Amino acid sequence: MGTKGYGKASGAGTIINAIATYKGSAFGIELWTHAEVELSDDFRGIAGEIELNEDEISDTSLIERCVELVLKRFGLPLRGYVKTQSDIPIGTGLKSSSAAANATVVATLAAIGEEMNAVDAIRIGVQAALDTGVSITGAFDDACASLLGGVVITDNKKRELIKRVEKDSEVIIFVPQTKAFTADTDVKRSRLIAPWVNIAYDLALEERFEEAMTLNGFLYCAVLGFEPVPMLKALECGVKGVSLSGTGPSFVALVDEEKTARLHEAWDELGVEGALLKSRINNQSLYPI
Repeated sequence: MGTKGYGKASGAGTIINAIATYKGSAFGIELWTHAEVELSDDFRGIAGEIELNEDEISDTSLIERCVELVLKRFGLPLRGYVKTQSDIPIGTGLKSSSAAANATVVATLAAIGEEMNAVDAIRIGVQAALDTGVSITGAFDDACASLLGGVVITDNKKRELIKRVEKDSEVIIFVPQTKAFTADTDVKRSRLIAPWVNIAYDLALEERFEEAMTLNGFLYCAVLGFEPVPMLKALECGVKGVSLSGTGPSFVALVDEEKTARLHEAWDELGVEGALLKSRINNQSLYPI
């Protein structure tokens, strides 16, 4: 007789990309990943399944590693099956990996009837991301935003949550059709901009999030080779906070209702193949802090 557990976690957008300095900031967005974990002695080892569109490639190593680490933590047999489903585009900088890891850890804990502190649960997913080569820093900032909601500021090297605040804002997301996976990023080149990223991080600590993310966006566009035109278009519309999200290629903007339609039209006029998504900051913490 097996047991099942369920979990979910949100996507996230970038305020400060932590690759240059190991210090980051992100906010949860209302795009979701759901995970189902089934545990049974009938399984041989741990296997996984990701529900994807036909043209996407499925790599289940991250979610399988998450199940494994949770079961090891509690000294349980390593037998189970994990399945995830998501409306977060993969490889676009919207933290699909962090969401998948968080949802899987929560689902596994539910399946075994255990709870743990939210940050400890997040750290398991971060370790799984490092173990499987999905992330360079472990993306602790993205993972915190994904599970805790709101705006978070973190030290990724120490895996510490520095600050969490709630912020009400609509979010417009520009998702070009191209993909950009974090594991392929040139880390040495990214660290050249560390002094200026630190300035953006200090702005975030002062809760000047729009200024912080806009400075972050221009810095990382330069170092990662992305055209900043979507950011400039947003600024022309009066948007105060816009950034490349993660290592791209998506751009995220914090907007009020008045600027939403204007920015949507401006980004649509760029004629770049892809999608425009409308969401909000998710302020709901999905697991006990």
